[in-house]
Amino acid sequence: MKKAFPAIRPYHSRSLAVTAPHILHVEESGNPEGIPVLFVHGGPGGGANPTDRCFFDPEKYRIILFDQRGAGQSTPHALLEGNNTAALIADIEVIRKALNVKRWVVFGGSWGSTLSLVYAQAFPELVLGLVLRGIFLCRDEDISWFYQDGVKHVFPDYWKHFINVIPEAEHHNLLSAFYRRLTGDNELEQMAAAKAWSLLEGRCATLHPNEDVVGHFAHPHMAMAIARIEAHYFINKAFLEPNQIINNVDKLRGIPATIVHGRYDMVCPVNQAFALSEAWPEAQLDIIADAGHSSSEPGITDALIRATERLAHHLHSPE
Repeated sequence: MKKAFPAIRPYHSRSLAVTAPHILHVEESGNPEGIPVLFVHGGPGGGANPTDRCFFDPEKYRIILFDQRGAGQSTPHALLEGNNTAALIADIEVIRKALNVKRWVVFGGSWGSTLSLVYAQAFPELVLGLVLRGIFLCRDEDISWFYQDGVKHVFPDYWKHFINVIPEAEHHNLLSAFYRRLTGDNELEQMAAAKAWSLLEGRCATLHPNEDVVGHFAHPHMAMAIARIEAHYFINKAFLEPNQIINNVDKLRGIPATIVHGRYDMVCPVNQAFALSEAWPEAQLDIIADAGHSSSEPGITDALIRATERLAHHLHSPE
């Protein structure tokens, strides 16, 4: 089983101004002359991590990470103004042009898979290949699964902690109830809602309990960004048309792609990856038998690295 590549440091980091007041954190590592690859983090609001550099052979790839609006090291932190899917797609193009990239591989997991797919559908001519993990189609039923009607049946103990911050009278629409608190003026209510929201995701992200993952989601800086920005996107249906990704799958034809999804993914159930694969059979679907949602799970990591190595070989081979 393949393991992540050794940790590396960026050779260049920058702050890139987009629509005011948003400033993005962008970094490059690996081989400056290698295959450009854009890592698209999840959430939305999750931010990129140093370990995200380690899915790519640093001798073969020019590894580009960025923090989306309001996330990670981008500023202002957790800002919702001007934060929407179209803006993020535009930001990716700003990054590509600023770094003088002609075409690149796009690698994204969870919400990062959503954004990667929407970007590839908007600019298929710019995408050398796609590596996607934990497919999130952002349909109403996909959002409702985690925040209203689904995951509570699998994790009733985690669910009880999640809903404890919301009065019972508002339990019929938890997304709206959390959104009101996360965007309200009561700072204590806001932080309590953010921690409950983020902890649910951290606790459900892995097949086996992982305190490192839970601790990452519990950190106040992370919790506030991911809860506020996710609630903002999800209450606005991710700023997408109904079933937009599946309906536009023809725009992806000809792009080499691998889809990696854990069989026991409780954040984004595997039916989403299967639906995408049914519409887009040219993409390779790898369902990992003993994994959940997180990219840090061994089977997921193994499949992702095999995908990046396979794609590097394909792109270096004569056509």
